[in-house]
Amino acid sequence: TTITTTTITTTTTTETTTTSTTITTTTITTTTTTTITTTTTETTTTTTTTSTTTTETTTTITTTTTTTTTTTSTTTITTTTTTETTTTITTTTTTTTETTTSITTTTSTTTSTTTTTTTTTTSTTTSTTTSTTTTTTTTTTTSTTTSTTTTTTTTTTTSTTTTINPCTLNTYRWNTTGITILSSSQVAFVAGIFFDSNDTMYVADETDQVVWKLLKNTTTPIVVTGQLASGGSGASQLNGPQDAYIDSNNNMYVSDLYNERVQKFVNGSTIGVTFAGLNSSSGSALNQLYYPRHLTVDPQQAYMYIVDYGNNRVMRYPTNSTTGTNGTIVAGGAGAGNTNTQLNSPWGIYYLPTISNYLYIVNYGGHSVMQWIPGASSGQFIAGTPGVSGSTATTLNNPIAIQLDSFLNMFVAEFSNNRIQMFCQNNQTGITIVGNGTAGSSATQLYGPRGLAFDSSMNLYVSDGGNHRVQKYLKL
Repeated sequence: TTITTTTITTTTTTETTTTSTTITTTTITTTTTTTITTTTTETTTTTTTTSTTTTETTTTITTTTTTTTTTTSTTTITTTTTTETTTTITTTTTTTTETTTSITTTTSTTTSTTTTTTTTTTSTTTSTTTSTTTTTTTTTTTSTTTSTTTTTTTTTTTSTTTTINPCTLNTYRWNTTGITILSSSQVAFVAGIFFDSNDTMYVADETDQVVWKLLKNTTTPIVVTGQLASGGSGASQLNGPQDAYIDSNNNMYVSDLYNERVQKFVNGSTIGVTFAGLNSSSGSALNQLYYPRHLTVDPQQAYMYIVDYGNNRVMRYPTNSTTGTNGTIVAGGAGAGNTNTQLNSPWGIYYLPTISNYLYIVNYGGHSVMQWIPGASSGQFIAGTPGVSGSTATTLNNPIAIQLDSFLNMFVAEFSNNRIQMFCQNNQTGITIVGNGTAGSSATQLYGPRGLAFDSSMNLYVSDGGNHRVQKYLKL
C-alpha cells in the first residue's frame, strides 16, 4: 500500500496606504456649483458545465471535487467623503481520491460559475468660495490587496492481491461444506470434470452417456455431445464417457470407455470422429486402447496423453491423429505391478510442462501416485504406499483423479476413502481438505468421488459419483 499526501498552503497579503492632504484657500468671490451624477450598472453571468464520463477498466478511480466560492462586496459612498469597503472571500476546496480494485470507473465533474456585478457610482461636487470663508478639503485614499494561494491535497491508495501458497498458511484452505452445483435430478454417474478458460464446466456422465456443459453463474446444464440415456457406438453416440478436454479451438476430446476409443468433436460439432483407438475393439497394439480413462493435452496442443487403464500404460497421440493411428507408450507398458517401471490400473493424469516436466499418474489398483518423465523407462512414487491401501495421512485407497496447483501441491480424489487429500510439494503426508473418510450424502461428505477440478478462482469442484451430484467447495 502506497499513500502520498500534499499539504494545503494558504498565503494572504494585505497592503493599505492612506494619504491625507489639506489645502486652505481664501478668495473674494463666492461661487456655488453643484454636479450630481448617478450611474448604475448590473451584470449577471451564469455558466454551468456538467461532464460525466464512465469507463470500464480493471482499476477504478473515483474522484469527487467540490469547489464553493462566495464573494461579498459592499461599497458605501456618502457626501461626507467617507469610503467604507468590506470584502469577504471564502474558498472551500475538497478533493477526495479513492482507488479500489473493481471494474467500474465513474468520474463526474460539475462546474457552476455565477458572477453578479452591481456598480453604483454617485458623484457629488460642491465648491464654495467666499471672501471670508476658508474651505478645507481632505482626500483619503485606501488601497487593499488580498492574495490567496490554495494547494490541493491528493491521497492515492494502491492495493495488490497476491495468490498465496495454501501450504504456507494453515488457515488458507477450502470450505469443507459443499454446495451442490448439479444434483441427482440433473445428472447420473458423473466422472471427469474440466474447466475451460471462461470457467465453463464440462462433466462426463457415464450412465447418462453424455457430456454436460454448465456455463458460469448458471444452474441448468446442457448436453454438448452424446445422446441422453442412449449409449452406442455411432458417431454421435458415447458408451460410458469418462473424461473430456476442450482445447483453445473449441475442439472437444472425450474418452469413450466401452467403445475403446477417444472421440474428437470439432468446434462444437455433435458428430465425432475417432481420434485414437479402434471403435469397439480393445487390445494392446499401439493403435488400440483398453478402457481409456482420463486424458489431457500439452499446452502447445501438439499431443494428447491418454490413460490406457486396461493396458496399464499412458499413450501419447499427435492431436492430428485419426482412427488407426499408432500411439507411443510414454509411461508403463510393462504389465500391472507396483515397481517403479510399472503402473497398476492407472486412472487419473495431470500434465502441465510449464510448471513441471513430469506426468502425474494415480494408480487406482496400486493405491499410489507416481511422477514420470514422458518416455522414461521408470517413474517415482510420490504419495501412498505402493500396493498397500489405507486411510491414514500417508496411505491411499483407490486414488482416482489428480490436479496440481501452480505451487506443485497435489490434490488427489480417493474413491474408497471418500475424501480429497492435499499433498504439499515434496511432502508425502496428506491433509484432508474435503470429506471425512465416511461415505455419506451430507454437505460435508462424499460417496465415491470420481473427478476434481478448479475454476479460475481456485474454488474446488468434485464429481460425487455415488451421490450423483457435483459439489463446489469455496476457497477461503
